[in-house]
Amino acid sequence: MNDTHLAAGTAQRRDEVPPAATRRAGLAGMIGTTIEWYDFYIYGLAAALVFGTEFFPEFSPAAGTLAAFATFAVGFIARPLGGVIFGHFGDRVGRKKALMLTLFLMGAATVLVGLLPNYHTIGIWAPILLVTLRFLQGFAVGGEWGGAVTMVAESAPDHRRGFYGSLPQMGVPLGLVLSSTVFAAISPLPDEALRSWGWRIPFLLSIALIGVGLFIRSRITESPTFVQAKESGRTRKLPAAEAFRHHWKAISLTVGLYLSAGVPFYIVSVFVLSYGTTELGLPRSVLLTGMLVAAVVEALTVPYFGSLSDKLGRRPVFLTAAAFTVALAFPFFWLLESGQTGFIWLAMLLALAVSHAGMYGPTAAMYAELFSANVRYTGTSIGYQLGGVVAGFVPLMTGALVSAAGGASWPISALWAISALIGLVSALIVRETRGCDLRSERG
Repeated sequence: MNDTHLAAGTAQRRDEVPPAATRRAGLAGMIGTTIEWYDFYIYGLAAALVFGTEFFPEFSPAAGTLAAFATFAVGFIARPLGGVIFGHFGDRVGRKKALMLTLFLMGAATVLVGLLPNYHTIGIWAPILLVTLRFLQGFAVGGEWGGAVTMVAESAPDHRRGFYGSLPQMGVPLGLVLSSTVFAAISPLPDEALRSWGWRIPFLLSIALIGVGLFIRSRITESPTFVQAKESGRTRKLPAAEAFRHHWKAISLTVGLYLSAGVPFYIVSVFVLSYGTTELGLPRSVLLTGMLVAAVVEALTVPYFGSLSDKLGRRPVFLTAAAFTVALAFPFFWLLESGQTGFIWLAMLLALAVSHAGMYGPTAAMYAELFSANVRYTGTSIGYQLGGVVAGFVPLMTGALVSAAGGASWPISALWAISALIGLVSALIVRETRGCDLRSERG
């Protein structure tokens, strides 16, 4: 072996992350995103079940629910801004510090929602403060996902990046499990108790979860890829400008990839709770239990699909799942409309544990591999969160569509299918990224 090869091999070994540190980064990413998405989802559940009457009582029941979903959408408007700000911070100062800040901000906003007086107590200030806190939630989540997947992907060995990258993705179904479990526990409360104080319990529980998350994240080490980029002077003064200038195609494709998973997901996890109870007359407990079971299974299938992408490639796994999502758009609602508990649960299982998991599992590694190290946090965040802006308006859009269609579900299925087709086309265009070097100057 010549001196050049020996030096290269020594440098590579020095840059490798010890297995224990990789596992800690993966665990911290998974637990942190679980807490962040728990906070995010309990808002969506509360918007579907109680916010209409508590914060918009002057409206009709249908209009109040739409107004509550509008406040839900505000969080998504804030997400790209959070992606840019925290991405800038993470690409210039460090991934770890940015992730600590996003977790704290998300938790603080969530707890304050739980303490917020309703409209009958402080009048118009109640919905104003609710919208403000929702904006802060979205701002924090905007910087969370990109930072978590960047940190984990940069700490993982190349041949297992899909698996480790899927660990923060597990935070989505696990956060849904936590939020659904808590809401299922309080749903038997009488309506008056649920509206007056019961809905606040999930928000206040966030205090304990945030404490655990901050402790775990404080123990991880900074990404060696970021350290190397900073030491070599490759960090950028304005990562967002750099990302749009040199990675605009990657950003556009990541937006499209997100839509195919995000739009159907928010239809199932947020809108169906309202639609199923008001339009189809389904028991709230059946819907919440079905969502809980599906989310538990998805927590297992997400890392499976992430690992599968390490063997087959990111594109084949994503393309197959996106095609399945298109095919499921109309049958999903046919199963719901049957009114049979088994079919309702099957619909949710197929939508979350197969369709969503099949696309969501590989995307963390894929997104990270599309961007260079000096703009990776920013680029992944912007692409993901711009897609999230569209998905965030899904409950509001579908509510309006259903109302215009007299309660029919076909407009929702059409929206679902179109979004999945956009992701399918994006996956056909995007290059295969499995095994690329995350330390390179260009993604």
